[in-house]
Amino acid sequence: MIARSGEELLEICKDNNISLSEYAIRCEVEEKGLDREEVIEKMRKNLKVMTSAANEGMEKEVYSVSGLIGGDGYRLHNYASKGKTLTGTATTMAMAMALSSSEVNASMGKIVACPTAGSCGILPAVILSTGKQLDLNEDELLKGLFAAAAVGIVIAFNATLSGAEGGCQAECGSASAMGAAAVVEMMGGTPKMSLDAGSIILQNVLGLVCDPVAGLVEIPCAKRNAQGAITALCTADMVMAGVVAKIPFDDAVSAMYKVGKSLPPSLRETALGGIAATKEGLRLKEQVFGKD
Repeated sequence: MIARSGEELLEICKDNNISLSEYAIRCEVEEKGLDREEVIEKMRKNLKVMTSAANEGMEKEVYSVSGLIGGDGYRLHNYASKGKTLTGTATTMAMAMALSSSEVNASMGKIVACPTAGSCGILPAVILSTGKQLDLNEDELLKGLFAAAAVGIVIAFNATLSGAEGGCQAECGSASAMGAAAVVEMMGGTPKMSLDAGSIILQNVLGLVCDPVAGLVEIPCAKRNAQGAITALCTADMVMAGVVAKIPFDDAVSAMYKVGKSLPPSLRETALGGIAATKEGLRLKEQVFGKD
């Protein structure tokens, strides 16, 4: 039942006439030996944590333990509330939710690593903003999360979700791909359309390095979560409009993995390159930890 590739996943969904979310539910039932309702309730608990983290930083200013980031989710929420945004309230609110979750994570608050703590803001922002925009109920949001899980499983089997192993393309990139696939299903798209969205995302983040300032998952990570959420939403709209991925999902995953392996260690979460190694990045490191 477990699909080891996107191609196998599509075959299973087609043969059984099921969605990505239904596939993920059945896999969890089979693998963990749980009842269907137990599986759904576990995901419902995840959704509640996601919702709390996505809202906390919008309702009040939340700052990281280091003090490097904080208050941006609150600022964006207030900005969106005025109704005079360039990209629209829904888009701005999605960014606010992504930043909020990232800030809660950096403040040692409770989040869901989806698929990692460093990319924890993307999937909640995408699922919750889509739910609000399309007036979906909680069960429909849960289906989105299960669809995202189905895609994440395939990526994990064939590549990596770790920034230390594959760069930020593997963390925020995978989270965005999972989010885009989920939204496509939530909008009535087919499994093939969901994987097309995931492929388009991965193609457009190839080479994205992991370069956290001071080695903390804060700068530029939080803002990459906000951008990752928007990329997922935009890509879902592209696919629902009929745009197809010319490169199959499996090929995109393979390329992401190979590119990640080709990145030097300085660009894989070691804080020795990229933004972390800039003059200001080094100054901020000293501000947090003092001189070496």
